[in-house]
This record gives sequence, structure tokens and C-alpha cells, in this order.
Amino acid sequence: METPVAAEVVVAGHICLDVFPTLVGGSVQFMPGQTVEAGPAIFSTGGAVSNTGLALHKLGVKTQLMGKVGADLFGQAILQIVEAHGPGLAQGMVVVPGEFSSYSVILSPPNADRMLIHAPGCNATFGADDVRYDALQAARLFHFGYPPLMERMYANDGVELATMFKRVKAMGLTTSLDLSMPDPNSAAGRADWHGILSATLPYVDVFLPSAEEILFMLKRPLFDQLAARSKDSRPLDYMSPDVIEELGQILLDMGTKIVAIKAGERGVYLRTANGTALAQMGRCEVSDMPAWSERELWAPCFEATVAGTTGAGDATIAGFLVGLLRGMDPIETLAAACGVGACSVEAVDALSGIRNWPQTVGRIEAGWGRLPLELGKVLTGWQWDTARGVWVGAKDSISKPGTDASLHSA
Repeated sequence: METPVAAEVVVAGHICLDVFPTLVGGSVQFMPGQTVEAGPAIFSTGGAVSNTGLALHKLGVKTQLMGKVGADLFGQAILQIVEAHGPGLAQGMVVVPGEFSSYSVILSPPNADRMLIHAPGCNATFGADDVRYDALQAARLFHFGYPPLMERMYANDGVELATMFKRVKAMGLTTSLDLSMPDPNSAAGRADWHGILSATLPYVDVFLPSAEEILFMLKRPLFDQLAARSKDSRPLDYMSPDVIEELGQILLDMGTKIVAIKAGERGVYLRTANGTALAQMGRCEVSDMPAWSERELWAPCFEATVAGTTGAGDATIAGFLVGLLRGMDPIETLAAACGVGACSVEAVDALSGIRNWPQTVGRIEAGWGRLPLELGKVLTGWQWDTARGVWVGAKDSISKPGTDASLHSA
């Protein structure tokens, strides 16, 4: 395969082929020996490489995708679907003869919970040596997603993950990392994620986990306690905001520079390091250092008619990264993240709801409504910035007494 064209962002990590058989008829029960009639199958790509990478492409960012597929029919399908979104998008993909591509068969009977059969395929063998470092020479930002679904990335205390990020940072790029929820009963669920993240985050500039994922990894007893209270297995519903505050501080202490914790319908929580640390971010460092230094902010979600939540977190990440790439301040960046995420949930799939960048900005600037978020009643020292639609935390440098900047000009 020829050398990929230069891109502003390279998105690497997990990718798979999703196969959706169209089930015919009413209620379906799957029993041994039974044949269930189906209609045409729908094919799409899934995973962070597809969801975040193609969202960035739709938002107008020159993006290169870097997932690993086999030289099989499913691998060919993945490449064709990716390339259909734009010429050259599949040039950075790693094709490995002798391995099989990751796929999921997703069965969604009417009026019943969906069932999923997933094969990790060559995502499980993706390691630091699979990254096409030649494609990174001219890039500004490297994003990696879903290591808990990639066995080699969390095996042996995550040495491959840390090695990869260390090498990319040495090239001068800005780095970002996203997670996925491990199966508690799998090898990924038993991995030492505290140790893995402690070794990796010093080389990660922007860390974008969900609140549930990072609670599972860093405070497993509390996660289990909240999960036991949640009938629909959503510990986030019972997670108090002060826990998310604490997790943000822990992650900064581990060495990352910008932490954006996705909190579902409660929006995105942001913590940032000081200017000295931010100055080490590489080619996509923040353009206004004082505006980004030592910030604590919480942006509520925008109002949306929810059709589906598939890929919403990945879309939120894409919006956040666009904010960084375009030199926005932290409040504008959070608005971009929440805006792209809200657009995403207005369609059933991960990408159809995402608009181009001018349309997204226009919707935000037109006075897009926010979902209610009453942090001031539960968190001490937090203030609501009416002018900019964001909560400002007690640890925020702009809101500290004695600073020259006013709250509303933050």
C-alpha cells in the first residue's frame, strides 16, 4: 500500500465491521434448530477509528484512519466503506494477511433487547509496531481509541500502549486517548488499569474517558457498588458530581494535561494542567495559554431529540478535538464537543446526524438550548456563567479571587 497523504489528524485503534441482519416478522425467539427469516443485511463500520475518524472528516478536518484489518472479505468491506466516505481515507489502514478482520453480528428483534456476537479479530494483535509512523510526520494530532477492546494494548501491564504513545510524543505530535468499557468478567476487566494509565498518561496530552469507564478503572469498589444500585447497569445515574471532580484531579496527577470526562446527559467535565505542562503539548498545543491554564469547567448538553446514542461519545470527542485544532478557548471547545455529540444522537447510527462544521457552529451561535444541570446545589464554590453557558468550578484559575479576568470573560 502506498504511503498515506499528509493529514492533520491520525485516528488509530479499534475498527470492526458491523453486520445488521434485517429480521422479518414480529416477536423472535432464538432456539436450537430454529430458522429465523431475515431480509437484507446492513453493513457499517464501528469502533473509534470509524466513529471519531469519520466524524472529524465530516467536520472538515483532514483525517487519516489507521485501523488493522485482515486480507479477507470483511477487511475488504471495511476498506470500501471507509473509502466511500472520502478518497484516501483508507490509505493508512494496516492490512495483515493471515489474520481475520474484527466483526460484529448485531441482532435486533422487534420489541426486545439487541443481541451481539463480536469477534475481536486482529484488533487483538494491534501493537505499537502496527502504527504507521511515516504517516505521522506532518500530522498535528494523534488520537487512539478503545484499548480495552485490544488485547495486546492492555496485556503485560499495557507496555504496548505506553510504548506507542511515548514514541508518538517523541515525534512532536499532540496525543489524545479514548477508552471503552471493559467487560468486568474478561481479561480486560481484570487488567491493572491504574498501573496501565499511570505508565501511559505522562505521554497523553488530552484524555477523554467516560465517567463510568474511568470510575471502573480507578475506583472499582465504588463502581461495583453503584452498579448494584442500578437496574439498567448505568452507574453514572448514581455517580455524584464530586466523584467526577476527584477523578479529574487523579488523572491530572497521573500526568495528562487536559482531562475531558464525558458524563452522558450531564455533559462534559474539564480539568486542565498549568501553563508549564500545557506548553509541552506539541504541534496542536493550545493557542491561548492563560485561557486554558488550570481550568475547571462543566458544560451541559445541548437539547436534542434522541434517536440513538451509538457513537455519541466518539462524536463528542471529535468536536473537542476540532476545538483544539482550530485554536478555540476551553469554553468554545466544550461547546463544540457538546454540539457535535448532540447532533450525533439525533440519528440512529453514529454518523448520519453529524453536520458539517459551519452548520454546527451556526446552530450553537443561534442560541441552542441546554439541558438543565444544577451543579451549584451539590458542588461547593461552583458558579454558573450565564453569558457563556458553562459551570465554572472552585478550582478554576479564572474565577479565583485576585485574578484580573472576570468570570464572564473567561
